[in-house]
Amino acid sequence: MSFTKIDGYMLRRFIINGANLLINNRDRIDELNVFPVPDGDTGTNMSMTAAAAAEFVKNTNSPNIYEVAKAASDGALRGARGNSGVILSQIFRGIAKGLEGKTTADCKELASAFERAKDTAYKAVMKPKEGTILTIIRALADKAAEVSQSTDSIEQMLKAMLAYAESVLEATPDMLQQLKQAGVVDAGGSGLLLIIRGGYENIGLDNDPVKPGATTPMSIAPSVAAEEDIKFGYCTEFFINLAESNSDAQEELTSFYSEIGDSLVVVADEDIIKIHVHTNHPGLVLERALKLGSLDKIKIENMRIQHTNLISFSEQKKQTEKKDFGFACVAAGEGMHDIFKQLGCDEIITGGQTMNPSTEDILSAVENINADNVFVLPNNKNILLAAQQAAYMCKDKRVYVIPSATIPQGISAMVAFMPNLTAEENADAMSEAMEYVTTGQVTYAVRSTTVDGREINKDDYLFMLENTINNTDTSLNDGLEKLVDDMIEANEEAGLVSLYYGADITEEDARKESERLSAKYPDIEFELRYGGQPVYYYIVSVE
Repeated sequence: MSFTKIDGYMLRRFIINGANLLINNRDRIDELNVFPVPDGDTGTNMSMTAAAAAEFVKNTNSPNIYEVAKAASDGALRGARGNSGVILSQIFRGIAKGLEGKTTADCKELASAFERAKDTAYKAVMKPKEGTILTIIRALADKAAEVSQSTDSIEQMLKAMLAYAESVLEATPDMLQQLKQAGVVDAGGSGLLLIIRGGYENIGLDNDPVKPGATTPMSIAPSVAAEEDIKFGYCTEFFINLAESNSDAQEELTSFYSEIGDSLVVVADEDIIKIHVHTNHPGLVLERALKLGSLDKIKIENMRIQHTNLISFSEQKKQTEKKDFGFACVAAGEGMHDIFKQLGCDEIITGGQTMNPSTEDILSAVENINADNVFVLPNNKNILLAAQQAAYMCKDKRVYVIPSATIPQGISAMVAFMPNLTAEENADAMSEAMEYVTTGQVTYAVRSTTVDGREINKDDYLFMLENTINNTDTSLNDGLEKLVDDMIEANEEAGLVSLYYGADITEEDARKESERLSAKYPDIEFELRYGGQPVYYYIVSVE
């Protein structure tokens, strides 16, 4: 079926079906992750962003194309997760801007909207790189501009755009050395083309789009009990997006969580599992779930504090006297939460690697803080764009995003805060303090690969120094020692080494390792702290 104009109904089908195709293939996009660390979440982040756009569009049944495009932009803006999700939200935003004031769009008008999307996406990234999702939106826009000069058929134009952009996607390994080494094409660009293909294949249909199966949200009623009767203090809820089909997952999780908690609910629906459990070790709960897939909608609440206060945390916030400065920090792990609270953080946003909070999650935390100036510390480079987007959306207070890329940088920034300085002076001082911190992280390889000529085997311990692989080893302690050696050598002013041990490391093992390293460097102070973070066995800070 050929058509020369599209209206709001057609764009609605395009967006919802495009989002659905991405959602159904999110695991395949996750697997395109370049590095073998367990953070392959591009597909998850993009699909959740697209799903947020689709949800807004679903509730906008209008023939007006701009109204539908604006709804998609608003949904994507609020639901954006990770860098790939934020860039995708800017593509939706650019398309909406390009269609402003229009009720329908022809080929030339649609091509102009894609051009606006390209410009908006590139402007959102401080240092744009080719071979990424940016290259693919540029290819789509360029081909749309070219084809719209010779045809009035939107169907022909979309078909040509897809064919050209897919050929450009195949060439992305020649644009980025990391892709060539890993033998993959760009994940973000692949996700974007899934949206375009899903939309193209359904835009001319008359039927309403059908969402893929999803878990029905459930409401867990809180029980009333005396504080001394609360055996397990943390109410932990989240979804697992299964990386692969696993018929035994529900039974295995039920068995494991029953040993470390109660009030357990495990509901499985196709490739999604809903978890609710009361436990004293939420880090262990999350770590076990991460072995099955990526996590979403994480909520951890201290029931003992809730019971004692008898009123909601948000209401308490509203009743406190307004102050000059407030802080919202992203962190995962009970110990990390405590550390940031001790440093003065008002709102902890649970998240980090593999668990990127959305723009709306960050915005809600900022709005809960009763302060004129709020500092946001993302503590992860993949959360920075979402934090900046949340700052842009907040209108009733001044928001300063401190570009902390790691937990140690965030801690150093918080320590540098001085209440006698202005907000601008503190923002500069906190950002400068991060430059004196060297960060190391210890995790595991999720797949066998080659990076920079280094052979990496699946399940090896993986030791990261800043953003590069320092070494791999089958021995956790040997690899950690080499990492610390190289970190101390790299930091000429090294005087303090902080080890934050995660959910999978016992205090006894961590203490033995800290004492062993301390004996090797008697002139350097070693500090051991419980982080309780999932995914990373140790996070190391040298300053």
